[in-house]
Amino acid sequence: MGLLFSVIAISVLIVLAIAGAAVPGLHPVFTVALPYIAIAVFIVGVIVRVLKWAKSPVPFRITTTCGQEKSLPWIKQNKLDNPSSTLGVIGRMALEVLFFRSLFRNTKAELKEGTKIAYGETKWLWAFGLLFHWSFLLVFLRHFRFFADPIPFFVKYLEIFDGFFQVGVPIVYMTGVGLLAALTYLFLRRIFDAKVKYISLASDYFPLLLLIGIASTGIIMRYFIKTDLVAIKEVAVGILTFNPITPAETISPWFYIHFFLVNVLLIYFPMSKLMHMGGVFLSPTRNLANNNRMVHHHNPWIEDESYFKLHRHTYEEYEDEFRVLMKGAGLPLDEEVAEKEGK
Repeated sequence: MGLLFSVIAISVLIVLAIAGAAVPGLHPVFTVALPYIAIAVFIVGVIVRVLKWAKSPVPFRITTTCGQEKSLPWIKQNKLDNPSSTLGVIGRMALEVLFFRSLFRNTKAELKEGTKIAYGETKWLWAFGLLFHWSFLLVFLRHFRFFADPIPFFVKYLEIFDGFFQVGVPIVYMTGVGLLAALTYLFLRRIFDAKVKYISLASDYFPLLLLIGIASTGIIMRYFIKTDLVAIKEVAVGILTFNPITPAETISPWFYIHFFLVNVLLIYFPMSKLMHMGGVFLSPTRNLANNNRMVHHHNPWIEDESYFKLHRHTYEEYEDEFRVLMKGAGLPLDEEVAEKEGK
């Protein structure tokens, strides 16, 4: 159901973009009004989500630890998996953000021969996930040739690096091919992996299809159906300099599809799972040092008198609430244990 909904949604968006390209009166809507709305929603939405996360109380350290913490001098500490200093946290965050270290070390469990559990690696997921994120970043930076005049100096070096393996004319950029390949793998994984498919929702399929649409239309415009790049740059520069212009007739309808999907991505981004881009920096399980043995962390909630008036959900109440389920699962109940002991 989630996949079908996403396919229909993307199809409707493409039809809207084609209609915008076909009707000259709608050109200002798609190339002037919508971009400003999308940029405003993106900026405000990201700020609101980040501020909401930043206000979430973290009264104690809940650092994820995967190695030996700092202890006695003769016990070697794992400074990246269990950092006790700010420098260690920065190192772990850098490896996580830039190279997906935790995903690289991730494992999966599968049933073999009916009842045997086998553990395996998820290196393909790590490789294509890393390929997607780095390719997307480099493609975005290369697009600065359309946003800025004069073209930033780093764009030239990125294009040289990206087109190192020159294949034909125009040069085939590695990141364009890598971006589409990674997105295709991530999408097919959600379809053919039964476990992943079971937990996948429209919020998982839609952004993948949206990004595939953006990457595909970009590749089509570059290698198959030529469009007026000068006119496209005039539109982009006009938007960023607050001097928007109506695009020329020479711009291909494929540009409208590509540009419209990019604007939809900007609008959708703050309210989607894609916000993990900012959330990873605000995750207390990652951005806190594990120094609980060295520093006393005072709970500020204790200073609030209402804290002591809060009702605590005791274990007895918990057992009363889930007694039937616990008994059905064969879990021991305090009530039965007390009866056996004659209390």
